Amino acid sequence: MNLKPLDDRVVVKPVEAEEVTAGGIVLPDAAKEKSQRGEVLAVGPGRLLETGEHSPTGLEIGDQVLFGKYGGTDIEVEGVEVKILRESDILAKIID
Repeated sequence: MNLKPLDDRVVVKPVEAEEVTAGGIVLPDAAKEKSQRGEVLAVGPGRLLETGEHSPTGLEIGDQVLFGKYGGTDIEVEGVEVKILRESDILAKIID
């Protein structure tokens, strides 16, 4: 993907929502919630400080993250649906 986010922004590819519940019920498309989990595809250089330097981010490409349901901007790049979020919109990094 040829996309470089600016400042403290992060490009995340949302993971598809589950189609079957834990009880085995198959969910139709209309009943599925938006996924709040995704994989980091690109990371900006960090928030710009008053000194002109960038504050490093705590994320790397390939990290699994959780983000707010309505956070960020949804776009399509090269046929792939992605979200562009500020680092502060990411709630947690998933550690396996």
